[in-house]
Amino acid sequence: MMIPEGAASDYLSWRLAAETPNNVSAWRTVPSQCLTYVEAYMLEGQYGRDLDLIVDQVLSYINEIDPSNDGMDAWILDVDDTCISNLIYYREKRYGCDPFDPAGFEAWALKGGCPAIPAVLGLFNNLVQNGFKVFLITGRDQETLGQVTSDNLHDQGFIGYERLILN
Repeated sequence: MMIPEGAASDYLSWRLAAETPNNVSAWRTVPSQCLTYVEAYMLEGQYGRDLDLIVDQVLSYINEIDPSNDGMDAWILDVDDTCISNLIYYREKRYGCDPFDPAGFEAWALKGGCPAIPAVLGLFNNLVQNGFKVFLITGRDQETLGQVTSDNLHDQGFIGYERLILN
């Protein structure tokens, strides 16, 4: 995928502003000049390599912890775009260049086809096997999306969590 001249520096400047605490300014969409760069990041492997690096760091930390037998050792993971991916939905929204569409997202989520993010599924399984109570949280609506979200997580291998907490 060819990134137009200037797009990389535009993207890097926007990313700095978006990721810096107390962002330079609020933003509702990814700037359209960043589309090609974001798409390349998501699809050409860097996103996966970044996830693997972060999960490896978390696993190193976990390996230093000796959970007690009191049942109080817990870990919290977000559902959307942490445990399961909405990349297919966001591809249709030009990776955030188009505004978020709550009704469109709900229709996507109701399909129950969000794939697991492999690195995070490995982290999840490690946590459960090592005695942590894992809580999954999401802003998804309990009434509308509760069962389909639970089924989707189960189908993707997220089995053994303590509780799924929905909005």
